[in-house]
Amino acid sequence: MHDLLLARERNSAGKILKRVNFLCIAPGAACVFLVGNFNGWDPGTHPMQRQPDGVWRIQVPLHHGYHQYLFLVDGKPELDPRAQGVAHNPQGQRASLMAVN
Repeated sequence: MHDLLLARERNSAGKILKRVNFLCIAPGAACVFLVGNFNGWDPGTHPMQRQPDGVWRIQVPLHHGYHQYLFLVDGKPELDPRAQGVAHNPQGQRASLMAVN
């Protein structure tokens, strides 16, 4: 699902961010968005890009720590089967969990 890249960048506060790749296998989908605690669960913030093989991809810089997220596949929330764990988000939904070191 996601690979941590070696690329790092600093935000305005000087904290190091790591670029994280999110991949969603949904070849029949018309649109896929990434929502999570890093974007206020806003479905318009991170639209994913469809690749020629039908996999949807986006790269997002994230801070060190734990992050909850979901894929919105044609408006339907879906867990990431390759996530590091599952937690409950503020809406009470099950959400995928990842740790960024």
